[in-house]
Amino acid sequence: MPESVIDQVKQKYGAVAASGLSNEHAGVEAVARAFGYTAEELAALPAGVNMGLSCGNPTAFANLRPGETVVDLGCGGGIDVLLAALKVGPTGRAIGIDMTPAMIERAQANARQPVQGQVLTNVEFHLATIDQLPLPADSVDCLVSNCVINLAPDKPAVFREMFRILRPGGRVAVSDIALKKPLPVEIADAMEAYIGCIAGALLLSDYERGLREAGFEAVQILDSGKDLNAYALVEGQTACCSPAAEPAGGLALVDTCCSASQGTEAVHQGLAELLRRYDVNDYAASVYIYALKGANSV
Repeated sequence: MPESVIDQVKQKYGAVAASGLSNEHAGVEAVARAFGYTAEELAALPAGVNMGLSCGNPTAFANLRPGETVVDLGCGGGIDVLLAALKVGPTGRAIGIDMTPAMIERAQANARQPVQGQVLTNVEFHLATIDQLPLPADSVDCLVSNCVINLAPDKPAVFREMFRILRPGGRVAVSDIALKKPLPVEIADAMEAYIGCIAGALLLSDYERGLREAGFEAVQILDSGKDLNAYALVEGQTACCSPAAEPAGGLALVDTCCSASQGTEAVHQGLAELLRRYDVNDYAASVYIYALKGANSV
C-alpha cells in the first residue's frame, strides 16, 4: 500500500483524536453500546476514551486475569487499555500501541484521569506501527485489538509480530472487520475505501490462514452478528467507522469519510454515490477472533 495511504490514515485518525468526540455525545455512546460495551464500563472511564471507533469489545471475551500483561494493537484513546488495566490489576500491565501521535497524546491524557477513584499505574502507551512492535519476544499474555488490523497494509507482518511477542500459551482476542465475500473491483481498488476500513479488510478464510501461517493454533473467527450500520448513530466523524450525516441505507461505514469535518477536506469525494449502492453488511462483518500460541512454540 502506498505510503500516501498510511499518511492519510494518520491524518484522518489524528483529526478524530483532536476532535471533541467523546462518550458525552449520545451517538458516540450508542455506537459503543451497539458493539458490546456496557453502560457500567463506559461510566467508569474518562469520557474521552470513546470516540465511536470500535467494532466490538475485545476485553469482554479476552478472559483477562490478575497479573497478566495485555497489549492493545491500535489503542486509540485508550478505552480497551484502561478496561484491561482494571482486569489485570496492579500486578499486571496494560500496554497500548498506536501509530498516530494525536491518539497517543489523547490516550495518555485519559490515563492521567482517575478511574474508579484512582489513577491507574499499570498503564503505558507506545507510538509505533503494529507491524513493528517495540516489545520483547515472549513477553505478553494476551493481545487485543479493536477495528485496527484491517487498516494494516502488511497483515502477515502484523501476525508475525503478534506471535513473536506472545509468550508460549499466550492468546489473541481481537474484534475486527472481515469480508464475507470479495468486494466489487470498483470498491476494492479505491484508496478511499481502504482508509474507510473496508478495502483493507481480509476475507474470513484469508484471515484464518494468515494467523495459522504465522504459527497460531486453535484459530476461530466468529461473526458477531452486529449491524455495521450502527455507525450511522454518530455524525461528522472523519475516519474509519464513521457514518455519513444522512446515511441512505448503503455502505455507511465508508460513506462517512466522504464528509468534511474539523475543517479537513473530504477524502472520499466522488465515491459516496458509488458506495451507496452497496450494503456493508452484505460484504463485511464485525468478527470475534481467537487464537493461541502453542505452549511448546519457540
